[in-house]
Amino acid sequence: MKPVARSEPATRGFKRIDLAYVELASSENARDINRDIVLEIIRSRQPVARADLARASGLQPSTISAIVEQLLQEKWVKEGAIARRPRGRRPTLLSLNDELVILTADVRPNQAIVAVVDLNGRFLAREVVPLVSEPERAIGKIVQSMELMRASHRDRSFEGIGVSLPGRVDPESQRLILAPNLKWGDYDIKRAIEEKMHLQVELANAANACLLSELWSGKLDGVRNAVLVTVSEGIGAAILANGQIITSRSGLAGEFGHSPIDPTGPVCGCGQHGCWEVFASSNAALRYYSELAPKSRAANIHDLLQRAEEGDTKAVSAVSRQASFVGRGLRLITAALSPEVILITGDLTTSWSRFGHLIQSELENTMLAGPAPRLGITNDGELSRLRGAAAVVLQRHSGYRRSSLNASRSGRRVANAHK
Repeated sequence: MKPVARSEPATRGFKRIDLAYVELASSENARDINRDIVLEIIRSRQPVARADLARASGLQPSTISAIVEQLLQEKWVKEGAIARRPRGRRPTLLSLNDELVILTADVRPNQAIVAVVDLNGRFLAREVVPLVSEPERAIGKIVQSMELMRASHRDRSFEGIGVSLPGRVDPESQRLILAPNLKWGDYDIKRAIEEKMHLQVELANAANACLLSELWSGKLDGVRNAVLVTVSEGIGAAILANGQIITSRSGLAGEFGHSPIDPTGPVCGCGQHGCWEVFASSNAALRYYSELAPKSRAANIHDLLQRAEEGDTKAVSAVSRQASFVGRGLRLITAALSPEVILITGDLTTSWSRFGHLIQSELENTMLAGPAPRLGITNDGELSRLRGAAAVVLQRHSGYRRSSLNASRSGRRVANAHK
């Protein structure tokens, strides 16, 4: 949805308007907004008849017909079964076109997960690809996996490729500009994949992709201000403010993981000392365990969490320390943004029942004032990054805007200019 004028509280009877957020209405804007709303209603209520779309959106039947024809031509939706009605004409039902799919990749420092996702968020294929540190060879292995998946799904139409990355992506250049744990420098990931796959590639920060996945699935309906924190090799965050995902002009908004909480702490990948992520990441937990049990190193964070679940006291101590630092660092977020909800996603959530209370306790104890935000977790771990990468493609290619989705759910907010 296009930005609208943001209002500030009235002063002496006059409302102040921030002109930086004003965009003049046009018939094209109205069509885009209404199209987004119709697409969302189809997604959330499928299969659905055209008449039901008109009732749910408040749009005229003729407008619905025009929008639906456009969506059918672009293959975003398809016609299916004929509804049975007690009398009158039997309408043809509409649903998202599950033959239109998206290739996705969740890139980590040591591996990538490549998948095929349809418009309903279902996974048709998934593969773990070990990576090397040299970016050209790593991208080559990812592309090889994608080519095999595309070949094995020749009956599907591929819309594009979404890539989730453990770093910040410049929205304008679509270049990775900050990824201390990946260390791929100035390598042009988008161009490299597009040249080999001949599909449009969309890059996204992993935390932003996860947040978009939560919004796409409807799990944050009614929430206007939230922060999602990813806990993996590093710490990342995505910001939802007033119903909009905030990335900033450079794409760096949300880098709380590289905010120092102890200047005497270890050196971070960003070059500073004592950043939040050197105390609260999965790598930090592994470091704590190696200090406690130098002769019994864990192979990876999943191994460490398994040892903790099996009662290894040193593993429990290491992960407990990590969890406490996760909670302690949330003060950076509550003090800066005061969100309604904080969501945690990543490796640590697989043992939430054992360690989640430590994060909750630290969160409550470090509040400046008032009650703590509601704390929760995402339940599908790595899949949220892949679904989020698919949602990025859907959002950018279809004109789909999350603010429109929230608006449609909160009460038939349509563009009157196009009724």
